[in-house]
Amino acid sequence: METRKVDIIIPTYRPGQDFPELLRRLSEQTVQPDRIRIVNTEESFWDHGWDGLVPRLEVRHIKREEFDHGGTRRQEAERSDADILVFMTQDALPADRLLLQNLLSGFSEEEIGAVYARQLPGKNAGEIEKITRGFNYPPFSCVKGEEDVLTYGIKTYFCSNVCAAYRADIYRQTGGFEKKAIFNEDMIYVGHMLQQGWKVAYTADAKVIHSHNYTAVQQFHRNFDLGVSQAEHPEVFAAVPSEGEGMRLVKETAMRLVRKGRPLSVITLAWQSAAKYLGYSLGKHYRSLPGFLVKRCTTDPGYFGYR
Repeated sequence: METRKVDIIIPTYRPGQDFPELLRRLSEQTVQPDRIRIVNTEESFWDHGWDGLVPRLEVRHIKREEFDHGGTRRQEAERSDADILVFMTQDALPADRLLLQNLLSGFSEEEIGAVYARQLPGKNAGEIEKITRGFNYPPFSCVKGEEDVLTYGIKTYFCSNVCAAYRADIYRQTGGFEKKAIFNEDMIYVGHMLQQGWKVAYTADAKVIHSHNYTAVQQFHRNFDLGVSQAEHPEVFAAVPSEGEGMRLVKETAMRLVRKGRPLSVITLAWQSAAKYLGYSLGKHYRSLPGFLVKRCTTDPGYFGYR
């Protein structure tokens, strides 16, 4: 494989005291990035003691009102001259020293424009979250193109900037991330990319530790924003609705909980699933909702012009 310049881009907001561990693990990768580019929201939340922890670290600070899920990443991509753009989140830890090596190996075909990693549950993940991670990130790799929509449905376009790599030439050729996106900027981009004839790869050997124990209320808000993102991009999502895949996840999770002797957890699952579906449904129809309700439902009122 030819030598390629690699930049890692990580948006941060109130990074916790485990953030140095992410930097340390990146510094120990078998394939080293040319730069680790941090775009941090609000300098007051940044510990300047981190500035010199690893080589080739660059930090740029922005105001909260400047941050956008798509636009901020787009700006950082435009600032980079790397051949491969690796996007990560501040709470994703490389599971081993081979993360970048295995992630880059996913570009095994010329048509592959994006590669995303497997997400493993953390040690504090609840049983439902463990099952969900296994459902969405199985132990086998695959390559998907537009022709696979009948097989994979909505998951054809699945990709996660928790840890994903993009070929910069294809990224620029296909338009890049949206300038404004409340959520889901990764899938929106991959949907456009696949519709232009490129492919996305899931590489199960590239692993990060990343999970959350969200409450039902948090699930509601996140899925509201998910619904908004899909409503704003019917060119990607109209033909591949999420409801069927969501129901399959609920059924699979319920069966596994019962098999594990956790029937009471099915009640929690039902409550969380109802909250997710309600949030998602409202988000898909957000244009019909009064402004005060949108403000209460979203995680980001500023996206809609509310503060």
